Amino acid sequence: MSIRTERVGRLIQKEVAGAIGNNFANQIPGFVTVTGCRVTRDLSIAYVYVSIMPTGNSSPDAAFQQILDLSSQIRKVVGSAIRHQLKKVPELKFFKDDSLNEAAKLEAIFETIRDDSQNDDEVGPEDS
Repeated sequence: MSIRTERVGRLIQKEVAGAIGNNFANQIPGFVTVTGCRVTRDLSIAYVYVSIMPTGNSSPDAAFQQILDLSSQIRKVVGSAIRHQLKKVPELKFFKDDSLNEAAKLEAIFETIRDDSQNDDEVGPEDS
């Protein structure tokens, strides 16, 4: 990635997070975090990665579908915020970022392994 695409990616990530948090928070069930943004070399497409923490009885899939439904409105809000910095607002494509969930699962597995090894150490070797 070039410096320009990285800068534009960070800018779009910040503006999308602001748009979702300020303009669309009441329309999207759950807590949404924009975890990353990658922009193509020609700056025409931005791949936005979101992590969704459900609240109450909402599901992450429903919240993600709502984000997809609102993507054109989110793009419009982002476009008005960055209109002086880019000639053309990139098309926003949203993807679910499950890396936090996967990290929590791995941490739980490691914790189980640690507990098992501590239990084995406490029992000690058998007397013959």
